[in-house]
Amino acid sequence: MPLSRRRFLTGSAQLTGAALVASALPARLRAQTGAPSGSPDAYATAKPLPAGPFQPTWESLRDNYRVPSWLNQAKFGIFIHWGLYSIPARINEWYERHMYTTDAQWHTEHYGPPDKFGYKDFIPLFKAPNYDPHQWADLFVRAGARYVVPVAEHHDGFAMWNSEITPWCAGKMGPHRDLIGELASAARARNLIFGLSSHRMEHHDFAYPAPGVPNDQFDPKYAGFYGPPIPGEMNEGNASQAFQEDWLARVQELVDKYRPELIYFDNGVNPRAYDDVKLRAAAYYYNRAAEWHSSVTLATKDVAYLFGSVQDFEKQQRAPKWIYPAAGWQVDDAIGSTWGYTESPKPETIRSAQSVICELFEIASLGGNLLLNISPRGDGSIPDNQQQALLATGDWLRINGEAIYNSRPWVRFGEGPLIPPEPPGDWKGGSTDQPGPSIARQKHPDPSEADFRFTVTSGSLYAFGYKWPSSQAAVTSLATDRARVERVTLLGHSAPLSFRQTRDALVVTLPAAPPSSEMPYVLRINGSMPLSS
Repeated sequence: MPLSRRRFLTGSAQLTGAALVASALPARLRAQTGAPSGSPDAYATAKPLPAGPFQPTWESLRDNYRVPSWLNQAKFGIFIHWGLYSIPARINEWYERHMYTTDAQWHTEHYGPPDKFGYKDFIPLFKAPNYDPHQWADLFVRAGARYVVPVAEHHDGFAMWNSEITPWCAGKMGPHRDLIGELASAARARNLIFGLSSHRMEHHDFAYPAPGVPNDQFDPKYAGFYGPPIPGEMNEGNASQAFQEDWLARVQELVDKYRPELIYFDNGVNPRAYDDVKLRAAAYYYNRAAEWHSSVTLATKDVAYLFGSVQDFEKQQRAPKWIYPAAGWQVDDAIGSTWGYTESPKPETIRSAQSVICELFEIASLGGNLLLNISPRGDGSIPDNQQQALLATGDWLRINGEAIYNSRPWVRFGEGPLIPPEPPGDWKGGSTDQPGPSIARQKHPDPSEADFRFTVTSGSLYAFGYKWPSSQAAVTSLATDRARVERVTLLGHSAPLSFRQTRDALVVTLPAAPPSSEMPYVLRINGSMPLSS
């Protein structure tokens, strides 16, 4: 029967339908065991835990883990979504899921039926001829980033390194290069902190086909790559024990080969059903890091890890809205409209440097880091519009970075019409995993010259102004009854500025022309004032 778009859309809500398809399959194909034991692509077995201070228990993580000092010092990192999905560049980085469900017709029209041209067939097309990790690392340094976190394995299950435990990897297929290892070397040669991201725990049921869609996913020849997939939602905690052991083995290989200073796990590790295996992963990682005398951390969402991890919030709209009193946390957000590079059905739109800069200092004013995602093309090149946004961000940070790096929140994080008088109901941030009602976002006016954010570092208070004032800048948080200001400097200008304090505000006379008509400006303020609560 011909496949219609209506049938694909119907299949997108596929849990019930997928279960019916699964029930029609032989039991051996419903079992999520990967390739047969002894095959080169069979699921791997995890190593035993090394000796060290960490045991695979919550109590051990609680008592032994400390947030690395480098995290707050760094403040700004680069996240990278790049993989097989960058070749079709369609919809987003979930192309594998779409091609077997709601977008099978488009895939069929452009590549062939999914049973004839499956997701695996993008591997030979993924050659990465324009991938130059040294150019990437140079760009990240010029952007002002201090750490870099490439996705080592996305939901699709293709390993971007040269693996010894699976042949379905970039080192043995496709580009035949250790893409992760090359970037690790280039980044560290430039004193960038190197981390990794693993989304593999979502792989087992990420791309289960919709009813009626022909596919290659249950062909035993490809069981080591596809799983084969099982029905269900990605964060249900329904991965087989064999899959979990293979997940741990891959984490261990990444730890031992690349010694990352940060490992980010996506939502797939959140379920409590995985506590045993993810505690073993943490104990392995932290004990190995103790052998290297290296300060490292996991980064996870929600309460995936009760202890022993930096909390990550996906996108700024889910980030804390008030000073968040955690030892370290970060927001991962995208420079574009999708995480992976896309051209169809419409090109990815890229944010301005001004937008990135405002997000960076807003998060810093609350105590967090920004991990900004970029999306290279399938050939390994970074699009010019992304590069320009990064370079403009770096130009701003070269002047104003002293207010960002190693900063902490002030006693108040900001002032002006954009700042609520008390913590809002969602001040702790939100979740991308926990189900709940759809809640409309609050609408805020555009920033005005009365809006400021604050950070403190090295004995100075910094005020970030969103908009250059028509005459003078007035900071109401520094009225005469709150502080005694002795010196005010505009970053990028060496001479002190003229100012006066009144009962209402610190009033600063600024130069006639702003450093940039569009970019935020920063005042360094010194004197007698509380620098911490």
